[in-house]
Formats: sequence, structure tokens, C-alpha cells
Amino acid sequence: MGSTGIVRRGTAERQRDTLERLVAERDVWVSTAHPDHGPHQVPLWFVWDGQAVWMCTGAASVTARNIRKEPRVRLALPDTSDVVLLQGDAEYFPDQEVPAAGAEALIGKFGWDPRAEEGDFLYIRVVPQTVRAWRGEPELRGRVVMRDGAWLEG
Repeated sequence: MGSTGIVRRGTAERQRDTLERLVAERDVWVSTAHPDHGPHQVPLWFVWDGQAVWMCTGAASVTARNIRKEPRVRLALPDTSDVVLLQGDAEYFPDQEVPAAGAEALIGKFGWDPRAEEGDFLYIRVVPQTVRAWRGEPELRGRVVMRDGAWLEG
């Protein structure tokens, strides 16, 4: 078997690269599950505020309904050759009760204010408890870069 050409990054480099992508990326895959109906996955716009991921979706959407019943979520950035998976519990806020910082972060990145739209929206905040990051098989070992909400040393 030949070399993949992937140079294995250390934990600190993976963390730095992950944080850069969280700032730069536009979309994240959001995986939720309903206790009776099972898994559901959709892409949403997101913004990283330095501690948490903020997203917004229609208040009547499957994602919103699932999060109200089961707050555990998994988020995935869209590049399968540079994997970043985040896991945590979602907090949710009706559009008229969202903390200003969350609403302003989405406006700042996308120029979109769901509070000005017709219909009800739900803001979702996820503080990651676990983050995994890897580029190909050589990086599978050591892919956990955050555990229990704390970035790992390395």
C-alpha cells in the first residue's frame, strides 16, 4: 500500500486548523434525533463565536422539534477529506428571546436577521463537549482534540 501523502498533524495543529475552519466555513451538517422517529440531518448556516456554534432554523422544522425533545446533537463540517465533528447539547431560543450576541453574530456573518422575517424561528446554540478532527487514515489515532468541553494539551 502506497503513502497517502498526508502528514500527521499534532493535537495543537489540529486544534488551530479546526478553529480556523469554524470561523471560515459557512455551512454545518446538523444531526438530531427524535426519541420515537430516529435520526434527521440537515445543513444549516452557522457562526462560531469562539465558544459555541450558533444556527437558526424555522421553529416548526424537524430539527427544531427534535432539539426540543432531545438536545444532544452532532455537527459536521462539509469536507470529508478534512473531517471536523462536534458533539454537544443544544440550547434553543425563540427568535424574540435570543441573546443579542447570537442574533448579531448571524447578522454579522450572513447579513440575515431571522427576527425580521415572517414566521417563527428558533436559534440554536451548541457548546461542543467533544471535537474530533482528522485528515485521512494517518490521523485517525489522536483525532479527539476536545473532551468534556476542554481542548486537549498537545
